Amino acid sequence: MRLTGLTLHVAELPLVTPFTTSFGTQTVRRALLLEANFDIDGDLITGWGESVAGENPLYSSEYVEGAIDIIHRWLVPTLVSADPFVAESVAEILRPIVGHNMAKAALEMAALEAQMRHREISFADYLGATRRTVPSGVSVGIQPTVPGLIDTVAGYLDQGYARIKLKIKPDFDLAQVRAVRETFGHDVLLQVDANAAYTLADTPRLKRLDEFELLLIEQPLGEADLRQHAKLAASIATPICLDESIVSAEAAADAIMLGAASIINIKPGRVGGYLEARRIHDLARAHGVAVWCGGMLETGLGRAANIALAALPGFTLPGDISGSDRFYAEDITTEPITMINGTVGVPTGTAFGVQIDRDKLEWFSTLRIPVALP
Repeated sequence: MRLTGLTLHVAELPLVTPFTTSFGTQTVRRALLLEANFDIDGDLITGWGESVAGENPLYSSEYVEGAIDIIHRWLVPTLVSADPFVAESVAEILRPIVGHNMAKAALEMAALEAQMRHREISFADYLGATRRTVPSGVSVGIQPTVPGLIDTVAGYLDQGYARIKLKIKPDFDLAQVRAVRETFGHDVLLQVDANAAYTLADTPRLKRLDEFELLLIEQPLGEADLRQHAKLAASIATPICLDESIVSAEAAADAIMLGAASIINIKPGRVGGYLEARRIHDLARAHGVAVWCGGMLETGLGRAANIALAALPGFTLPGDISGSDRFYAEDITTEPITMINGTVGVPTGTAFGVQIDRDKLEWFSTLRIPVALP
C-alpha cells in the first residue's frame, strides 16, 4: 500500500455530562481524526484513524496540537519514504521517531482500516476475536457530593452496566467508595481509578480500601513508579492495575516481572496502536495476568475498534466500553454503539464495522487540515 493523501479533522463533541478526574474536568472532547487515502494494488481506498490525545498534556505528554504537528512534519514524511508498506509495518517504520504513541496509533489505525476494507474482513476476525459480545463497564467521574455520586451510580446500574469504576483522588476516595458499597452492596463489581494521584507515602490510606473488596485500584502512583507500585502491591490486598505505566509490551513485561501489577489496562492509543495492544494481551495471557480495555472518550470509530480488541480471550474483566450515549448525545458515526443488558455487540461489518457520518463530522468540525505529501 501507498499513502496518497491525508486530511486531519478536529471535531469538538460536547459531553453529555462533565467528566472529572484527578487532573481536571472535561466538558468537550476535542477529537483528532485522520482521513487517509491509500493505493492498494491499484485500488484507491480511504481509511480512518482516531487519535486519543487530549486537548492538554495532562494524562500524557501528548495533546491535539502536538499530534497534528508530529503527524504533519515527521510521521507522514517517514511513512511516505518507506512505501510500499503494509499496515503491520507502520509501527516499525515510525519507530525511529521517539514517543508520540497516540499519533502513531492513529496512522496505523487508518492503514489497518484501509487494508481490511481492501480484503473485505472485519477487525474482529483480523484480530482473532472469540466473542460476539463483551461486557460493558462505565467510568464515573469525581462527583462534587456523595449523594450526587450515589444518584449517578444508581442510574448506571439501572441502565445495566456490568461494572462501575470510580475516579478517585486524595480526599475524594474513602468516603465515596464506602457510600457506594453500603448503598449497593458487595455484589456490584466495583473498582477505582486514581490516575496517578497518590504517592507511596499514601500507603496507609490506600490500604484502607481493602475493606471494600474492590476488583482493583488502577494506577495509584506515578507512571514511572514501577518499583514503588511493586512495593505497594506487597502492602495492600486490593489488586493493582497499571494504566499510564504501560506504554509498550516491554513496559508490560517489566511490570509483570517486578510484581508491580496483577492486572493491566490496555489502551491502544497509549501503547502505540492495536497491534501493540494485541502483543500486550498475548504477553499478559501467557503470564496469567488479567487485562481489560480502557477508554479514552473515543468516538464511535475508536469505540468500535476497542470492542473488537476486547473480544480477544485474555480480556477477562469488563472494560470501559460504554454505549455512545454515555458521553455523546450525537456521535460522528452512522452506527452508534449501543449497550444492551450490560453488553455491547462486537461489530461484524467490514473493517471496524462503522462508517463516519460526514454530515455530523462537518457539524462538529472546527478544523480541517489537508496534509501535503512530500
